[in-house]
Amino acid sequence: MRAWRSIVAVAALSAVLAGCGSEDSPSSGPSASGPWKFTDGSGKVVTADKVPTRIIAHAGEAAALMSFGIKPVGIYADESVKTDSNLKDLDLSGIEILGEEWGKIDVEKAASLRPDLIVADWWPAEKANSGLEEGVDEKSKKLKDLAPIVGISQGKSILELAEGYEDLAESLGAKVDDPKIAANKQRFEQSLAKFKEAVAAKPGLTVGAMSPADDKVYFANPEYAPELLDFQRWGLKVINPDSPDPAFPYWENLSWENADKYQPDLILWDGRSYTASANAEWGQKQPTWFKIKAAKAGAVVAWPAYWLHTYGHFATELDKLTEAVKSADPNIGN
Repeated sequence: MRAWRSIVAVAALSAVLAGCGSEDSPSSGPSASGPWKFTDGSGKVVTADKVPTRIIAHAGEAAALMSFGIKPVGIYADESVKTDSNLKDLDLSGIEILGEEWGKIDVEKAASLRPDLIVADWWPAEKANSGLEEGVDEKSKKLKDLAPIVGISQGKSILELAEGYEDLAESLGAKVDDPKIAANKQRFEQSLAKFKEAVAAKPGLTVGAMSPADDKVYFANPEYAPELLDFQRWGLKVINPDSPDPAFPYWENLSWENADKYQPDLILWDGRSYTASANAEWGQKQPTWFKIKAAKAGAVVAWPAYWLHTYGHFATELDKLTEAVKSADPNIGN
């Protein structure tokens, strides 16, 4: 949930800016003995005398572990667990919820769980783990004092992120070749093949990832959006903005007067905050939105922005994007 929750934090500070398929988890948890060692996304090597079993995890990371049969004792999220795209379809019974707002973690309750590992993505742009970035509640940062922290890097690829959590789960004793687990990965591979086929059939199609707000239009910078980098790697022409915000390079900030600076054939709409039906609402609120030809044509599809962690979720979102690519007109932006 990276850039959106960071934008929320920026909004609170500077008044700048105020999602999904489910996948089944094996019912039985893994088991393993020690000693244990894992190298996380920051390059840090974490060791323990025995394999950690009492795990606290951030929302998406918890979903990743649960997809491999590992149930954390506690979860902290950036929004209600009922609406979080990673968690809303999962059985969270028996798991302590330690926070449902970005930057606020109940560390006292977390300590009572006696964790021996905390799992939270590593964000290279901010050099911090999820929930411990600049701008969060200072009390929440004391979570790092309770147990070692590991997390896969939210860097260049969601596929690599999913593979990293597969490796972590295996190190924690998960049987990643279990048929029920392997099914999600196989489904992803099938979805990816269909996506590549659809993209190859429309080599001229351009897309732009965007998130409108009352005062600006935020145009995503793929360099800091691993799912967009995956799409580019698989052949989709995702536009790179030429002037990302130097202080917050996840986005280029466009005034509403310049909302049409880029003219993609298909808009990838920030799926965490909006639905495709909101396209018309933004056109009513800000008429310059419809100066973007794709917006006027309704060529809009949800973009799974900054939240994907699992093969199953990625497969679901790729299927949606594949259908949008098939339906898209590669000449809208001309």
